[in-house]
Amino acid sequence: MGIREEIYYEGGPHIGDLILNTLIGLTVVGLPLTVGAIVRALWLRFRITDRRISVMGGWLGRDRSDVIYSEIVNVVKVPRGVGLWGDMVLTLRNGSRLEMRAVPNFRETYDYISEKIAAKNPQYSAAQK
Repeated sequence: MGIREEIYYEGGPHIGDLILNTLIGLTVVGLPLTVGAIVRALWLRFRITDRRISVMGGWLGRDRSDVIYSEIVNVVKVPRGVGLWGDMVLTLRNGSRLEMRAVPNFRETYDYISEKIAAKNPQYSAAQK
């Protein structure tokens, strides 16, 4: 039996993202934003544990990205929806990026992720100061 992971958050994007983009979609210009929000609401799922971050998304939720904390070198957060949710971009050692859109409780989630990265990657905590 493997090592048990403690789940911090498991679920989809913030519902406010869907509501706001649906309202914007009432205009013709906002239709692409609405379609994107619907696709995220249907198929985007986050799983943040004490060992890794998993993002399932794409068409019908078929794409999955798993990242362990020691591979992350930078995290950037951007508030959305009057600060109720936010986007995050994780930069990995190899230079690739993992985008997390419409993360609920993104400030607390950012703090949790930063703590885990600092524990696994000492260079990260030194760069944050």
